[in-house]
Amino acid sequence: MEPIDPDLTWAAVLQRDRAWDGRFVTGVLSTGIYCRPSCAARHPARANVRFFADGLAARAAGLRPCKRCRPDDVARDEAAVARALERVAQAEAPPVLAELASSAGYSPGHFQRIFTRAVGLSPGAYWRALRRERAGQAAISGGTVTDAVYAAGYGAPSRFYDDLGGRMGMSASAWVDGGRGVTIHYAIADSTLGPVLIAGTAEGVCRVAFGEDAGALRRRFPKAEIVPAAGAFAELVQQVVAAVEAPGAPHAIPLDVRGTAFQERVWEELRRIPPGETRSYAQIAAAVGRPTAVRAAGSANGANSVAVLIPCHRVVRSDGTAGGYAYGLDIKRELLRREGVATRR
Repeated sequence: MEPIDPDLTWAAVLQRDRAWDGRFVTGVLSTGIYCRPSCAARHPARANVRFFADGLAARAAGLRPCKRCRPDDVARDEAAVARALERVAQAEAPPVLAELASSAGYSPGHFQRIFTRAVGLSPGAYWRALRRERAGQAAISGGTVTDAVYAAGYGAPSRFYDDLGGRMGMSASAWVDGGRGVTIHYAIADSTLGPVLIAGTAEGVCRVAFGEDAGALRRRFPKAEIVPAAGAFAELVQQVVAAVEAPGAPHAIPLDVRGTAFQERVWEELRRIPPGETRSYAQIAAAVGRPTAVRAAGSANGANSVAVLIPCHRVVRSDGTAGGYAYGLDIKRELLRREGVATRR
């Protein structure tokens, strides 16, 4: 069965986009083989290409699998990763890579590569991310941070704080308690896209939002000390404004953001999108190892608290239309226009 949009599938082949592996195969009529979208072989002429839903359909058309990219192994890889995800989620101790690989029939090195490529984290890092997420969710649901930390499997609260070190400026308790004990500096700066709220801690920027005021910031962090920007943070504000004015330009602005393990994987994937390019919600979901979680990927995209710096504006619908944006489609389209991207109406 032909894909709904052959133009999108051909674009994925030209980009060798691994996010599309397993969603279709590329049949090359001139050579009689079929490949993964990400196959490293030289691209065939478009006139010689036909797309198939899977290897079974391609074989029925008389094609054979490519020996270089082994397209039929995609399903096996996905099943192996899915089984490993279940084991890691249930594990009380860090997973042993050799055991996970052996149960899947792979070498440890190969299994590490396919797991990391699918999920965005190694098995050990994924286990630690799940543990942090469970601790945070338990505390948010009404328990104390200490109780939540022990319930999530940490031997001591200090291990939880160490796990968070270098990843966020707010302590674990501040994160689950509305910013208690944290000083957040803010400014409402002028930009050509309208007023923009910029806020941050001593560690980095924690909020960039168009059209918001200090009241919205206080509702987000009700127990933090909210103060006007001054000194070094005032200089950081100007850097953020510059990033808004030129969203495709490189920057090294520090961030202080926090989300669930899934949200953070989505945000990291957003930061990998090159300026001037876009991805669909489905591509983002596939890239973080959850190809069926398109709606969840959209929600994680919308939960981004630092507009432009984590470029959620680069995610569009599969049909090329802009999709949604927390600050209005006009701002999203303008950000994309400044990067040289035109969206469908």
